[in-house]
Amino acid sequence: MRIWFRKAALWTAEAVGSPWAFLAGVFVTLTWALSGPYFHYSDTWQLVINTGTTIATFLIVFLIQHTQNRDARVMQLKLDELIRAVGSARTELVQMESLSDEELTALHEEFQKLQEHAAMGLKKIEESRKKRPVQIK
Repeated sequence: MRIWFRKAALWTAEAVGSPWAFLAGVFVTLTWALSGPYFHYSDTWQLVINTGTTIATFLIVFLIQHTQNRDARVMQLKLDELIRAVGSARTELVQMESLSDEELTALHEEFQKLQEHAAMGLKKIEESRKKRPVQIK
């Protein structure tokens, strides 16, 4: 069951995210809108589009959520492997998703400071390049 669901979810996510799916949605909407005068804009006419879009949205949400969860898990595993492979990396960060919100905030602030320090270093490099005369060979 899991294998079938995974394949169906991946296929559905690809299909729903395609230009053809968008065009099909536009076509259905236009067809429904243009049929309004024929059905005298009845309650049933309105109910058709409301029910159809609600059911489609309801089902697609589960499939897309499954695909998104799987993609996030794969991305996390790839990042964990990169952290593990880099000798100077802090391997304790592999389990970062289990940290509390406060711990994540503190870690974010630490990385912000590192980023600011790196930006200042780049700015100094740029300034020193501007001061050097251009050498033509």
